[in-house]
Amino acid sequence: MLEVKNISKSYGRHLAVDHLSFEVKQGEIFGLLGENGAGKTTTFRMIMGLLEPNSGSITLDGEKIDYTVTDSIGFVTEERSLLTKLTVQNQLLYYGILKGMSEDVILKRLDEWLERFGILEYKNRKIKELSKGNQQKIQFIAGIINEPKLLILDEPFSGLDPINVKMFQEAILELKEKGCSIIFSSHQMEHIELFCEKLVILVKGKVVLSGYLKDIKKEYRKKNIFIQGDISVDKLKKVPGVLDIVSTPKEYEVKIESEKVVDSVFQAISKNKITKFVVEEASLNEIFIEKVGESYDK
Repeated sequence: MLEVKNISKSYGRHLAVDHLSFEVKQGEIFGLLGENGAGKTTTFRMIMGLLEPNSGSITLDGEKIDYTVTDSIGFVTEERSLLTKLTVQNQLLYYGILKGMSEDVILKRLDEWLERFGILEYKNRKIKELSKGNQQKIQFIAGIINEPKLLILDEPFSGLDPINVKMFQEAILELKEKGCSIIFSSHQMEHIELFCEKLVILVKGKVVLSGYLKDIKKEYRKKNIFIQGDISVDKLKKVPGVLDIVSTPKEYEVKIESEKVVDSVFQAISKNKITKFVVEEASLNEIFIEKVGESYDK
């Protein structure tokens, strides 16, 4: 289990991370969210032992993270960290040996992952000869070749098409099932909703929202109603508690201030021909935008 306790980090007068605490249990996927400059990268660097916090502590399975522990951590970043003149095999041998692995184990696991991702034929190709998406696959393999206890995923789907995103999703969930603790960071909130049980949202290094995703969505009062049928948008806008109506070619999305407004909306359209009336919780994207916006307004 990863435990981050009350850590802070400053660069001169700039406070990049301000008393941040969270934990990631074994086999749990945790979301660390925030805009660019929110403190995520600094937090990742402290977790990996590359930076020392000014205060607070970080432990993995009860041990302070230093070079004796980092071999059990994997990191997949959006920015390429590959040596492009090396072949895929030599690149992974290099990273694996740095993690204390034997050559036989590295090559065995490499073949398994290359075959799984459908790129076994690229094993002896140079990194620079691969497409952006295939380079990202190699970067992912480099991050998990050591079967880490803790895996940090920073925008892991960058450059991938939907088919390859699905491959990564399946691999990540498999690692979770094997007990790997995972920190997931992405600007694509649908990926966070798909994977993460718990999350923290940072703004300028401070926590503005934290907890289990299901509880956050439940406690967020605003809801969305999806309606298909013949309705009067002008009439619905006059219903107290209706905040906005978004029209798409297939349906109307009615944003309401709370669940109490549902009956009023239904009554307003009950005499119309309606084929769909579904109430859903607000998306994480909506919650993120509101919470981050509120923090900047203070």
